Amino acid sequence: MARKRVTQIFPFLLPLRKWQRKKFFYAKMRLDGRRYAGKKSEKTFPALVFETSIPMINTNSGFAMKYQFNKVHNLRLAAGTIDGIVIEPGETFSFWQLVRRADRCQKYKEGLHVIDGQTIPAYGGGLCMLSDLLFWMFLHTPLTIVERHGHAALSFPSTTETFPQGVDATVNEGWLDLKVCNETDHAFQITLWFDENRIYGRIGAQNALHIEYSVFNSSVSYRRQGGKVYQTASVCRVETDRNSGRRIERELYSNRCQIAYRLPDTIMIEEEEDKR
Repeated sequence: MARKRVTQIFPFLLPLRKWQRKKFFYAKMRLDGRRYAGKKSEKTFPALVFETSIPMINTNSGFAMKYQFNKVHNLRLAAGTIDGIVIEPGETFSFWQLVRRADRCQKYKEGLHVIDGQTIPAYGGGLCMLSDLLFWMFLHTPLTIVERHGHAALSFPSTTETFPQGVDATVNEGWLDLKVCNETDHAFQITLWFDENRIYGRIGAQNALHIEYSVFNSSVSYRRQGGKVYQTASVCRVETDRNSGRRIERELYSNRCQIAYRLPDTIMIEEEEDKR
């Protein structure tokens, strides 16, 4: 049995713990020697690097739909702090460095958030959809991933079913961030916008890049362990030189997470061996 944290034994200490974590979280960034992106450009960079979109409303969450609509509200607030941001050469993009004060003028609403392995309504819940979108876009650029955390557990099917498995990125202020560093000679710009149903993302550059990126799973497997089902996905990328046609395939990482909802019967689950 996992040892309980102090805040699980004494829940009234949780606000103090969160305040403490956030103070150290941002203090560490001030002292880490990185130069963080913070400037925006009103002009859209002309060269398209990558563009995508995902539906915002998930009807399979098992919770009241109001939390999905609240999530859309939260996403719009957070996206407003990132839309137009430019990542100059040598700069690092940090999700929380930009989003930390998104609710200063208009407050977040309760959305779904995973706490201690359980999905519950919480203030500002749902922002992981934005970090998921950003990470998926970053994978299609030459930006270097500095920090990314996959969800430990997925409580219901995602709205990004057309994406490969294991390309999500969870964020939790004070604990988990999404960071990428621009180690190239190009500046990149993030633009975000919405319609009634979807959130759209675009990464642009001042000049066209000669490398094109394609991200896929080389393998996805499911295994039952301790009564729980876990997914292991190998995330790979092909880099294609548009000028020469040369292709380089790389395995980026292996992602493992618990699947806490019922999978379709067509998916094969490897059963754990009986050790008796």
